[in-house]
Amino acid sequence: MDSSLMISGAIFVAISGGVWAVLTMFAPKEDRASERLQELRDPGRRAQQDKGGVTNVIQAAAPALSKALQPKSELEQNELKVRLANAGFNSPNAATLFLALKTTSLMVGLVLGGGWGVIQNGLDLNAASALFMGGGLGFYLPEIVVRIMKMGRQGRIFLSMPDALDLLVVCVEAGLGLDAAMRRVCEELGDSAPDICGELAMCNMQLQMGRPRREVLHDLGVRTGVDDVKALATILIQADRFGSSIAQALRVQSDSMRTKRSQLAEEKAAQTAVKMIFPLVLFIFPGIFVVLVGPAAILMIRNLLTT
Repeated sequence: MDSSLMISGAIFVAISGGVWAVLTMFAPKEDRASERLQELRDPGRRAQQDKGGVTNVIQAAAPALSKALQPKSELEQNELKVRLANAGFNSPNAATLFLALKTTSLMVGLVLGGGWGVIQNGLDLNAASALFMGGGLGFYLPEIVVRIMKMGRQGRIFLSMPDALDLLVVCVEAGLGLDAAMRRVCEELGDSAPDICGELAMCNMQLQMGRPRREVLHDLGVRTGVDDVKALATILIQADRFGSSIAQALRVQSDSMRTKRSQLAEEKAAQTAVKMIFPLVLFIFPGIFVVLVGPAAILMIRNLLTT
């Protein structure tokens, strides 16, 4: 058997054993009485336990794994929570799980990078470089994924907001209150615009639990991170404070967002000609050149060979 294959297998077994040992070390070891007390304190604990043993082990190991990367100040903690909320992760344990994932990804990147460097180059400077490159890639990979998810979610919310606002205006003008109108929008657009409907559903739930409307709307703008949603939240807060017409404010905001979306589409259409230059030059022009000039070049070569 090839020595590199044996080394790769040994590294895989070592990584698997190390991960299993870490998860086993942080597994909960409480007796049944303590578990019942925890269930009484946290009613959602029973639902989490029903998900399976692996999920429970990961949730138990997450605080210890994320301890080294925990933000030091409250401002940094709030920024992390807002960044995760913008990507769609609104769970209270989202920050802890994210930091635990970064720590795990860092360790896996160090092991894989170091193992690859040792297999390819032995114990030298190149192996150390591969070790640090693997660790850096593993550390920043979760951040890159969250950033991509955040941009995609904000784009979907921006594109679906005018339609949601139009339906919201119709519902408000038909006599429904703002809470009932948002609930109706969630029912109608749940399949086509799940992101904005999920945010509106969360707003309805918070309003039913007794939170002030001003705080709920402010949190809506912060969670989405979209400037137009923040402007909408500000307009609704002012309309609720001064008693002005909510339907008129929603209609103005809807027209503004629709105009902005049209301008964005026109801007992208105007950029199409410039973006098409590189595919034309690299892929289409060479083929056209061969088709047009190829027969003439063949005839010229034949004439030169015959003369």
